[in-house]
Amino acid sequence: MILYLFCLCFFPLIDAETDEIVSAINSGSFTLRTGFTEIQSDHEIEWRFGSRRTLINAAEKVNLLPIFRDRLLIQRETGDLTITNITNEHTGVYELSIVSGQKELQKKLIVTVYAPVPVPVITRYSPQCSSLSSSAAVASKTVLLCSVLNVEHQDENTYSCVVNNPVSQQTKHLDIDQLCQKCSDCDNRCQKEL
Repeated sequence: MILYLFCLCFFPLIDAETDEIVSAINSGSFTLRTGFTEIQSDHEIEWRFGSRRTLINAAEKVNLLPIFRDRLLIQRETGDLTITNITNEHTGVYELSIVSGQKELQKKLIVTVYAPVPVPVITRYSPQCSSLSSSAAVASKTVLLCSVLNVEHQDENTYSCVVNNPVSQQTKHLDIDQLCQKCSDCDNRCQKEL
């Protein structure tokens, strides 16, 4: 019983928080937050990165990983870590450790860096051209292809193609009236990019 109490006195109490997911866009920046509005002078803050848990906020920058050189900003008041001009190499697990006396707070943050999405392209393909001027007749014989996803019907005259990821979105709209014009050259099978 005495040995058990002795061990409790010398091991720090650890508060582990749940993981936080952070999404960022390539060439942009992201900020990892400690959750504090002000860090006390007796708090020791460590930010680590990757499976090797490499220290990235050391005062001595000599051994800093190349992917973090000239990209780190640490806010003195809060301990928040901002990384600028990010690339896919910054995707990974970041660990925060704040020690105050015998108490330690640990937090894991999972960062994913995404490329910006391209503007989608909607392509019209009509296997048989129709000389009818009716929009219903032309639309019924036309297939719309989206460069990334399926084309969605929005309302009576509008279709849209949406491409997105957690950090960016691009949408291309198509009014069916643009599509419903007489085909001038039926021999070309009416393939047209809109």
